[in-house]
Amino acid sequence: MIEAGEILKKMKNQKINYDKVLRKMIQQWEQNGERPKILLHSCCAPCSTYTLEFLAQYADIAIYFANPNIHPRSEYLRRAKVQEMFVNDFNEQTGANVKYIEAAYQPHEFMKMAKSRGLTEEKEGGLRCTACFEMRLEMVAEAAVKYGYDYFGSAITLSPKKNAQLINQLGMDVQQIYNIKYLPSDFKKNRGYERSIEMCKDYHIFRQCYCGCVFAAMKQGIDFKEINKEANEFLKQF
Repeated sequence: MIEAGEILKKMKNQKINYDKVLRKMIQQWEQNGERPKILLHSCCAPCSTYTLEFLAQYADIAIYFANPNIHPRSEYLRRAKVQEMFVNDFNEQTGANVKYIEAAYQPHEFMKMAKSRGLTEEKEGGLRCTACFEMRLEMVAEAAVKYGYDYFGSAITLSPKKNAQLINQLGMDVQQIYNIKYLPSDFKKNRGYERSIEMCKDYHIFRQCYCGCVFAAMKQGIDFKEINKEANEFLKQF
């Protein structure tokens, strides 16, 4: 199956449109009669909405929920449950067969990484975010190798608040370490983000008010007691 680097070699001296790269890869799959298996990291159900609607047409997808950065635990559990519910609802409504895989919740690993690199005081969007993206891309790459997928990628490029150029550059670097193909993307393109908002309404999906990171949330003034209360009220249903 085609590797993104084959397309990127032809796009020197220009800003890379990773959405176009992905679509060219899809064209190649279709020409070759291929339907790849993709393990796709997702940070939350909203980011996976349009992403699944688009990709499930061309590939067999599994959502990999691996987010040790989310704090507190109750909020992690809420987001994981909402993600799992959306995957099930999406399959039921579309006839797709998207799988859901959840990594072990290990917030101490994120905290250790942030503290050891001196990133606790970084502003949101800075070096801590870069390290967090890289950490989670490595997690999904490792899992993709373990479970036998053709590609690994991330739905997080759907968010207009995340640097898709950076995420894709990190993904291309990580694929060299784990010897597995990275799936480039910029899912917010072609009204992807707008479609995600529509799908959140259609599927009644909870949209969180902060990325999940304790350090950014504290600077944002997030009330963790209120978050914990709301999350636990939600989880009581299950």
